Amino acid sequence: MTVSHKEANLTDQQALDIYFSMLRARRVDERLWLLNRSGKIPFVISCQGQEAAQIGAAYALDLTKDYLAPYYRDLGVVLEAGMTIQDVMLNAFAKAEDPNSGGRQMQAHWGQRKNRILSGSSPVTTQVVHAAGVALAGRMKKDDFYTFVSLGEGSSNQGDFHEGLNFIGVHQLPVITFVENNQYAISTPYDRQVASATVAQRATSYNMPGEVVDGTDPIATYIAVKKARESGKPALIEALCQRLTPHSSDDDHRIYRTTEELEDDKQKDGLHHYEQYLVEQGLLTEELKAEMEATLKREINEATTYAEQAPYGSVEDNLRYVYAEGEKL
Repeated sequence: MTVSHKEANLTDQQALDIYFSMLRARRVDERLWLLNRSGKIPFVISCQGQEAAQIGAAYALDLTKDYLAPYYRDLGVVLEAGMTIQDVMLNAFAKAEDPNSGGRQMQAHWGQRKNRILSGSSPVTTQVVHAAGVALAGRMKKDDFYTFVSLGEGSSNQGDFHEGLNFIGVHQLPVITFVENNQYAISTPYDRQVASATVAQRATSYNMPGEVVDGTDPIATYIAVKKARESGKPALIEALCQRLTPHSSDDDHRIYRTTEELEDDKQKDGLHHYEQYLVEQGLLTEELKAEMEATLKREINEATTYAEQAPYGSVEDNLRYVYAEGEKL
């Protein structure tokens, strides 16, 4: 930890709330892996190692009105925004009640209207253009909100990224583009995918500030996103973090990463560093942590049981939301 929560004008309770949100994302993610490995759900794409960046950023937003265009790893973001653990499990089991797509999309294609989470699509980076469009619509309607869009550093090389940021920069739209740089685009390391030293320095081309933050420090990330939101202007923030799991449940990162590198990444885990910080501050006791763990275990167990037993969508509903619906002739 490099920044104190008091420097960020956060109360002790807020500092603990941030930890609980990080821990919730980690424990839900771990359960998803167990369900996948036991053959109960088909796919997992993980947030482990990126919780500090995700929760720090989400905590700085106004989640009563801001719009979110998250990418597939953003489990921490969507949970902080109001999606429940049960919602996440219904999505993982592809059940009819899944609020993201009614069980039509694969796991981690987030979308929930009531929490202003834009529906994600499988082609990476398309959410940047969507975020620009939502921000423009808000300006035209004179609505006061920010749009937060996140992606991995590999996605910053796609055309949608540059087209979206150029449009945002030209019109100075209130969009925070948040790049979670976990150093790998599937199996491709950063130095083989991005020509510039940082993703953030690309912001200069789009007439907006760019900043690199320690994505393993939720308080540092919170400060950067809060400052960007208070500016009233667009910003590009790059949060440096680690991916502690393979790219997805269909990947084995031991093929392209050394044991030493994987062990080094574990030592940089933001969740453990932040936990240690709270212990040193006298805020997190063994009793309080045990209480948090028990609460999460109960909630995750209940959500898993509910989702596993929930019905799948009917065959008749397969084409719903594909074509416009109207009165039958």
